[in-house]
Amino acid sequence: MKYLKSTFYGKTVLITGHTGFKGSWLALWLSMLGAKVVGVSKKVPTTPSNFETFSSNLEIIDLRLDITNGQSVCDMMCEHQPDFVFHLAAQALVRPSYESPVKTFMTNAIGTAMILDSLRALSKPVIAVMITSDKVYDNVEWTWGYRETDRLGGKDPYSASKGMAELAIRSYVESFFNTPDSNVRVGVTRAGNVIGGGDWAVDRIVPDCMKAWASNLPVDIRSPNATRPWQHVLEPLSGYLQLAASLTESAVFHGKSYNFGPPADQSYSVGELIDTMAVHWGNALWNDTSSANQHLHEAGLLKLNCDKALFDLDWKPTLNFQETVRITVDWYK
Repeated sequence: MKYLKSTFYGKTVLITGHTGFKGSWLALWLSMLGAKVVGVSKKVPTTPSNFETFSSNLEIIDLRLDITNGQSVCDMMCEHQPDFVFHLAAQALVRPSYESPVKTFMTNAIGTAMILDSLRALSKPVIAVMITSDKVYDNVEWTWGYRETDRLGGKDPYSASKGMAELAIRSYVESFFNTPDSNVRVGVTRAGNVIGGGDWAVDRIVPDCMKAWASNLPVDIRSPNATRPWQHVLEPLSGYLQLAASLTESAVFHGKSYNFGPPADQSYSVGELIDTMAVHWGNALWNDTSSANQHLHEAGLLKLNCDKALFDLDWKPTLNFQETVRITVDWYK
């Protein structure tokens, strides 16, 4: 694959959101590839923490920084002079976005703009992979997968904030990074719902189940019929790395967006995910609370079409749904 050690070995790689679920696994992977990892996060978001579990054994520059502080971001970027930037820092949950919509917009949209603006201060070549979400699409819950050219939108604050981030990315690419002599190349990724070991975030299906079942308690599930493109956390990360490597090889990928997810015909409902996890856990129970409470809007059906990543980047998922669930539950057990 294109993200062999030769791409990242000895390179300075900046990861925003490195203390989170996906960010911590990306930091570990890049460290194993021989990169000099600089992590930027506002805080360690969970207890337990996947990042804290392994960070003491790795050489990672661990920084605390609010990405909405433009001057601090620019100073940090100029100090560390990264060869690669992976921007994952975000308020990443739908329900908290209703509780703090302005904070969500600030972190996800303005924070993204601050990272992009700081790249303008660099005079060296730099590859920036901007991670948004599959929730950026104007989801009308059709049965086929969304393509990168489909309309963006968002009915909830989280989805809207990610759509706003995409607009900021496009604006910076077209306004500042699109000249022949530009030293900045940018790629955009939209990933499906990720699961896997090390996720301890609140209000998330897998950690909610693991915590309840570890205490021999049933777990309450509010939307068991909602369908999502579930994938193991390492799958989209492999896509991010492959996109970054491809950007080093050719400017043809500059400014393009890519979906990373399972095949469109392999989306499963929340209930199917939980039932499959329960088989591997054993003695696990859950309650359907979908009719007992009024819920904030969340899409019921979401699928991605990942053909563009296959044809442009030669990327495709490795694990099927059953393997993904088994590996995830085994990690927590």
